[in-house]
Amino acid sequence: MTELPSLRRPAPPPLALPSSPAGGRVLDWSRPYVMGIVNVTADSFSGDGLLKTDRAADTAAAISQARRFIADGADLVDLGAESTRPGAQPVSADEEIARLLPVLYGLKDLGVPVSVDTRHAATMRAALAAGAAIINDISALEDDPESLRVVAEVQCPVVLMHKQGEPQTMQASPRYDNVVAEVCRYLAGRIAACEAAGIPRSRIILDPGFGFGKTLEHNLALLREGLAVLHELGCPLLVGVSRKSMIGGLSGEGDASRRMPGSLAAALWAVEKGGAQILRVHDVAETVQALRVWRGIGGDSSLKSSPLGAARGSIALSARADGRDGSSAAAEGDEGRRRIRWHVEL
Repeated sequence: MTELPSLRRPAPPPLALPSSPAGGRVLDWSRPYVMGIVNVTADSFSGDGLLKTDRAADTAAAISQARRFIADGADLVDLGAESTRPGAQPVSADEEIARLLPVLYGLKDLGVPVSVDTRHAATMRAALAAGAAIINDISALEDDPESLRVVAEVQCPVVLMHKQGEPQTMQASPRYDNVVAEVCRYLAGRIAACEAAGIPRSRIILDPGFGFGKTLEHNLALLREGLAVLHELGCPLLVGVSRKSMIGGLSGEGDASRRMPGSLAAALWAVEKGGAQILRVHDVAETVQALRVWRGIGGDSSLKSSPLGAARGSIALSARADGRDGSSAAAEGDEGRRRIRWHVEL
């Protein structure tokens, strides 16, 4: 196990966010949560991009997919309008906004938080004004210098992801001396940048960025060891391995749309062994069912034996307090700083 004691931080306090259309929905981290992916793009690696030729039809398809995900049991929806698969070409903020806003307006009454996947500050600002509750940035608020300011002003939750290089070339020849240490140090640095800009650690979710400038071996090291180390940074973890090339590399399945079984296996590993709090997935109904069976077989022990139960922390996504003191994460017994109670209100 890679040890990075210098990166360890105390548990984050509960986070209070601006109210959103999701109202007072509470995620108490008593179980892992499922985030359904809605791609308003033409060239998603997974083959599920909804951008075709008719903008109105594309918008209707995206809204329908999001609603189906909620019916299937998704706790959150992640909406993206720029493909960031290996080799993808950039999309302007203006085009992103044109694709996203009609969908966001159509999801005003969805009843669960909507995350917007973007690295453009202008898109973030427009999406948040249209009802988005979370920003999910593959550049960890680094690509656009105004991104830190936008998130700090609104005080919304933000997902900070690690990537090496840009989507066009990131898989050409990724190299690390120690992938776990380097990803952790990078994300620790981005947490520090956020805090300096006025974004508290308690509003931050971390994503190690599986498949973003990483070989199969790098991805496996992060899954096997990196998740446990990343917990030491005191933020919840989002894991997105659904249908990715690492699943193809392990299974031998070249068609991304046929990687659902392998994706479920990796997701359950991420929860059981890595303590992942959020799973970002394409196959919502199947993932929800797999998690229910996992919990049903293990009962309370399935969570107690996982880092999710042993060292979970707290992040809230609304303006109201957590119903207790709202001032700090609860620490209990000898485990103290490692026992974190993540309380998320959306």
